[in-house]
Amino acid sequence: MASGIRDKVVVLGMGCSVFGERWQDDSSDLLIEAFTECIEDAGLEKKDIEAAWIGNHIDEISIGKGGCYLANALHLPFIPVTRVENFCASGTEAFRGACYAVASGAYDIVLAAGVEKLKDIGYGGLPDSPIFGQLARLVSPNATAPGMFAQLATAYEKRHSIPMDKIKKAITHISWKSHQNGVKNPKAHLRKEISESQICDSPFVAYPLGLFDCCGVSDGSAMAIVTTPEIAAKLKPNQDLVKVKALQISVSSGEELSYNRWDGSGLMTTRHAAKKAYEEAGINNPREEIGMIEVHDCFSITEMVTMEDLMISPPGQAPDDILNGFYDLDGQVACQPDGGLKCFGHPIGASGLRMLYEIYNQLLRRWPEDRLVKNPKMGLTHNLGGVPSQNVCSISILGLE
Repeated sequence: MASGIRDKVVVLGMGCSVFGERWQDDSSDLLIEAFTECIEDAGLEKKDIEAAWIGNHIDEISIGKGGCYLANALHLPFIPVTRVENFCASGTEAFRGACYAVASGAYDIVLAAGVEKLKDIGYGGLPDSPIFGQLARLVSPNATAPGMFAQLATAYEKRHSIPMDKIKKAITHISWKSHQNGVKNPKAHLRKEISESQICDSPFVAYPLGLFDCCGVSDGSAMAIVTTPEIAAKLKPNQDLVKVKALQISVSSGEELSYNRWDGSGLMTTRHAAKKAYEEAGINNPREEIGMIEVHDCFSITEMVTMEDLMISPPGQAPDDILNGFYDLDGQVACQPDGGLKCFGHPIGASGLRMLYEIYNQLLRRWPEDRLVKNPKMGLTHNLGGVPSQNVCSISILGLE
């Protein structure tokens, strides 16, 4: 009988490039930058890596087809390399493949990589790749990402009878909190401190989302090397082991668009994936047992409704929790301690692994004191791809012994 992945895999090392407008670099440069940190952190040589997975969404722009790009960029020693794609969850999908390969016993040491090079195309939002184009035409020929996600706010307002002014205050605080954290992070794209009044007064993009409620477009890469607990204990006898407690993914089946069970105020896939992840990790009360989260804040309203979809805030209580500082860096459950997509931007294939990079280093208490969450406990990443009515959600949970 299947028993899940809990405690069967350890993150041995991680690396992350600087995210931003990397005009002078191509995807291979970003991969090498993340890999140099990752393999040094793991304490390995390239010959020790037995297989690799790479997550990348728009192959026409960043790397081309297949796994050869990763193998060539890093000069990997003729090992199997698999490219995976699953919308904006592509990076976490690479991590999932690597972890399952180790848990199955097929390999001992596996690399998971994610990369995306988006700035060179000169477009202000995510490019209209064939997959996104087909999805948009299915949902609405005139739909935009900000427009579709903004509707979460009006649906939430209706469901919980919460005034839009209060929702706007909550999402303003979300963006302010993320910028406060991002200022301290040398690898973030946007590191300028801004006030809540600047956020609130910024031009609307899609009501009620203003300019500072939308994440940017960036270039970046992130990586992880995973292995078994036994091997990790031998290689790093004096270091705490960061174990994978859960890995779950949920994909829309058409229920949101085809039936009336979805009211548009949250993401059904997140709730399904979260429930399975908590069961796998043995978590009964996520509000008390999770200490930090990195969620897919493509828009500030997405982060707000995710607090309830993850069952951390009770229904209708996310705005109060946000405004009371529950999700601030020094709050009970720190959200986006690294600045999130809001400050890193969203190089699609890299985002999921970038989230894991933050959780991993927070658990090992590696950051300066002013960047550390007060009680890390276990950490959760939430990686979302697609649009509210048709999407994929991947959730990972990491923890120490």
